[in-house]
Amino acid sequence: MFLAVSIENALLYENLENKVNQRTKELKKAKEKIEISYKHTSDSINYAKKIQKAIFPDLQLFEENFIEHFIIFKPLDVVSGDFYWAKKVNKYLIFCAADCTGHGVPGAFVSMLGISFLNEIVTRENMKKASQILDVLREEIKKSLKQTMNSQNKDGMDIAMCVLNTENKNLQFSGANNPLYLFRDDELIEFKANKQPIGVYPKEKKFKNYEIQLKKGDKLYIFSDGYVDQFGGEKDKKFMKKRFKNLLLKIQKENMNKQKYILESKFKDWKGNLNQIDDVLVMGVKI
Repeated sequence: MFLAVSIENALLYENLENKVNQRTKELKKAKEKIEISYKHTSDSINYAKKIQKAIFPDLQLFEENFIEHFIIFKPLDVVSGDFYWAKKVNKYLIFCAADCTGHGVPGAFVSMLGISFLNEIVTRENMKKASQILDVLREEIKKSLKQTMNSQNKDGMDIAMCVLNTENKNLQFSGANNPLYLFRDDELIEFKANKQPIGVYPKEKKFKNYEIQLKKGDKLYIFSDGYVDQFGGEKDKKFMKKRFKNLLLKIQKENMNKQKYILESKFKDWKGNLNQIDDVLVMGVKI
């Protein structure tokens, strides 16, 4: 009797051990498949990062046309929904800072679409008026994404668009939700954007075009909302535009490299141990 029970238990144990081993092999294979799939996805996203970086403008454009400049670009993910863009067409330097819907891969797709359209608009269409560039860009985005007022797709972008005549330093500005800050003699002059995006919008209207005669020493700032919307500080609140304006005002005596360092350090200190919540883009140039 005891021998029979022992044999039965041994058989049960062997059967259980076989099942555990089989299940372990299955889990190992599943883990390997997941790891391979993850690697393929990571490789694809990293390659997309290289593509996105390749279509960003050559910084030499800024070096040749401004006394000083800086660009703070901090994607939330590997690829970014924020982008900066510039192109020289004859005597005009056309440049912008944009914030596309979302971040990561979806935002990056819209950003690459925007860059492609901008290159086409200012070359093929030969447009030099900031507001007109935004008007046409909006139509191209709506057409490409098949947007109507009844569609679910509301993707688009906020953008600050500048067109600088490099000969007489006349600047045109037009904005979709994102403004332009001009500092002259340590005083802030804000040029407000239209409260509408590049994309489908219920109360759509033509974008406003500003013309500004720049002076030597003027400093211009365009940016996405990632910096000002970052949570942090002692009470875990947003940084906000008022604090951002005051920070820019405090650092006007510094050169652009030092300004970049201060802005990056302040962002890091403000964020603390909290996660970055969005892509961050800030551009500054000195005339």
